[in-house]
Amino acid sequence: MSGHSKWANIKRKKAKVDAVRGVNFAKFSREIIIAAKIGGPDLQGNFRLRTAVEKAKAGGLPNDTIKRAIDKGSGNSQSSNFEEITYEGYGAGGVAVFIEAATDNRNRTAGDIRSYFTKFGGNLGENGCVGWIFEPFGLIAIDKPKEVSKRDKEISKQFDFDTLFEDSIAFDPVDVYQDEDENDYRIKTTPENLENTANGLEKLGYSIKSADLTRIPSNSCQITDSAIAKKIVLLLEKLDEHDDIQNVYSNFEADDELLDSLD
Repeated sequence: MSGHSKWANIKRKKAKVDAVRGVNFAKFSREIIIAAKIGGPDLQGNFRLRTAVEKAKAGGLPNDTIKRAIDKGSGNSQSSNFEEITYEGYGAGGVAVFIEAATDNRNRTAGDIRSYFTKFGGNLGENGCVGWIFEPFGLIAIDKPKEVSKRDKEISKQFDFDTLFEDSIAFDPVDVYQDEDENDYRIKTTPENLENTANGLEKLGYSIKSADLTRIPSNSCQITDSAIAKKIVLLLEKLDEHDDIQNVYSNFEADDELLDSLD
């Protein structure tokens, strides 16, 4: 699973807080608009919208901005015509990159992405060139339990990994494991089974930290050259900073020592 979390680790190392906050607000709003457009404004009946709103609130998006985004998506106000589209390509050193975007101008978005690949030694490819590497999954995160008082134990769900594993089996997960980097437990599902699993665990008393559709690379591309690694990191950063780009996936791998040296 290291290939899945590598880019998250890089972002934490190199995040510029104010800039990232503004970009994330735009991404949160677009996801809410699209989710409301597809499934309607009812949070309880629209799992994608509910998870988008929860993520946006956790990221600090104001409630009035969330409401405006829901209204735009559900047709209660003038809205931009966002559409979802994917892009695929190779970064420096043959690293595979898969991009999910939400845009109201395909030509602008494609042009920007192509320029980033060219600038940092890569190539934007045709659909399907690397998509087969990134298999879609549902991924649920649950915080590890903390020490609590005797009273709190009586009123809250207390569990260890074995308990969670046993409870998860009823929902037919792909995998259940501990993520040491994030210090939480993870349940990997098929995309179709994400909602059922998340709802089922909530009914059992578990507090869901996040429940998202993601893509996990089936192989990794280990980079040992610092010059190539720097180009890849700069490409991934530039892509992640673009308002139109919702998610960036890569099979890039490098030792922490090499990544630290890039700073």
